[in-house]
Amino acid sequence: MLDEVMPGPIAGPGILLVCGLVTGLVGGLLGVGGGIVLIPMLTAWARFDQHSAHGTGMVAVAFTALVGVAVYGRGEAIDVAAAVQITLVALPATVLAARYSPRVSAALLRRLFGIFVIMVAFVLPFRDLLGAGNSVLGGGMPVMLVIGAAAGVISGLLGVGGGSVLVPALVLITGFPQQLAQGTSLAVILPSSSAGALMHAKLGHVYGRALPPILMGTFCGSWAGAAGALALPGPLLRIIFSAVLLFLGAWFVLRGRPTGRSAEKTLKTP
Repeated sequence: MLDEVMPGPIAGPGILLVCGLVTGLVGGLLGVGGGIVLIPMLTAWARFDQHSAHGTGMVAVAFTALVGVAVYGRGEAIDVAAAVQITLVALPATVLAARYSPRVSAALLRRLFGIFVIMVAFVLPFRDLLGAGNSVLGGGMPVMLVIGAAAGVISGLLGVGGGSVLVPALVLITGFPQQLAQGTSLAVILPSSSAGALMHAKLGHVYGRALPPILMGTFCGSWAGAAGALALPGPLLRIIFSAVLLFLGAWFVLRGRPTGRSAEKTLKTP
């Protein structure tokens, strides 16, 4: 059920609208869910507690993906077969990895993932020069299953959306155009985020009264972002995506730095 009572006062509808707008714009423009943007904003700006931020944010991510899929679909920028194949593996991989995550060092994983993402960010703009656009691997089912497994494992271990992994993988490994990779990524995010939103709602982690302004902003932002992505040249869109990856990678590296007593722990959770 939806949680109608918060531990303390939250921000007004104007700030919630802006949070949704930024989330939708980032998610639609780049083919990612936008949760990594929304959750910090809800906790810092809107004064949500962590559980409600995750639950309410998951609903917004699902809505971002839904609107994005509609826009990218109209632009014929979704590979439905690839999305289905990736989803079939990504969902169980995410669940299994999440269960295993307490046994591994979250700090080490964050640092390694951050370094990997930074490397991808530098390579992605030069895809055409590297010949990745004519990948010999193509987009066959085995490749899609491997990509789905990798995205699911990383998502489960680190608690990040799969879009930051799916889009670069589809562009560099299978040779997908940037827009097609982003639309397909949103099609994969839609079912997983919807399931997560329902689970959080049952746990009472979704603050229903905050949803109208957040979803209104998400709708406008996602529609504008997805439409803008379809209008931009592929190389320019890759540069924008790479800039966001660079920021994301640096953030993970900094989060993975051991500090204080946490540096002495061997087992950590994300």
